[in-house]
Formats: sequence, structure tokens, C-alpha cells
Amino acid sequence: MKILMVCLGNICRSPLAEGIMRQLAQERGLDWQIDSAGTGNWHIGHAPDHRAVREARRQGVDISGLAARQFETADFDRFDRIYVMDHNNYRDVLKKARHEADKAKVRHLLADDQDVPDPWFDDALFAPVYQLIYDACKNITDQE
Repeated sequence: MKILMVCLGNICRSPLAEGIMRQLAQERGLDWQIDSAGTGNWHIGHAPDHRAVREARRQGVDISGLAARQFETADFDRFDRIYVMDHNNYRDVLKKARHEADKAKVRHLLADDQDVPDPWFDDALFAPVYQLIYDACKNITDQE
């Protein structure tokens, strides 16, 4: 299974999701490849936000070596599932879809198409966002 996590800038939510999903898949012995990307291009090549790195480290997950990249149409060919963090990410990813098979790969990470809040402007959101992402990733790995 090849999974891509997508948020806006690929420095907060999607790197957290990538790190969490990698760790959970490894713990369960799942042969999954996990990556992340952003719909925007502002942070290409940058490390995850220091607050995301700190929260992940506090939870035993290391995302410090990741680097932001932008989502591209070719990602539809490289990944089986594409999980987005919010409605805007969903819309932006679907704009690049070439056909229904591409669209079918795109899902909201949270149940009921809920948004994962963007913690960028509020330091206090990093811990609850981590927990939301962890719970969603655990649900996905538990179903496999």
C-alpha cells in the first residue's frame, strides 16, 4: 500500500500524518510506503515546523528529517490512497485529477469528511491536532 498525506504547506499536519502512519504501519508489520505533500509551494524543501517536530518527538515520532514538497498530478500514479486534511486540500487535489480513478483515491483523513484544524497560527493546537491525526491513522491501520 502506498499512501500520501496532503495538507496546505506540508510542514505541519501532513508531516505529522506521515510520521504517525509510518510508525503505526511499522509496528503492525504492514508493508506500506508513506509520504506527504502540500497543495501550496511556499515551503518546498523546508523541514517541518519546529512545533510539529516538537509535538511528534514528545509522542515518540521523529519527523525532523522530512522535507516539504508540492502535490503533483503524477502522485495519482504513485499512490493508492491520498488522504487530505481539509476541504480546501480536497478541492485542490481533485482539481489535478485526470479522471474518476484519480478522484477515487482521494479521501478526507478524518471520518465524516471533517477537517483537521491547521495549527499554524495557534501553538496550543499542535497537541490536539496530533491526537486527531493519530486516532485517524490508527483507525486506518486497524482496518487493514
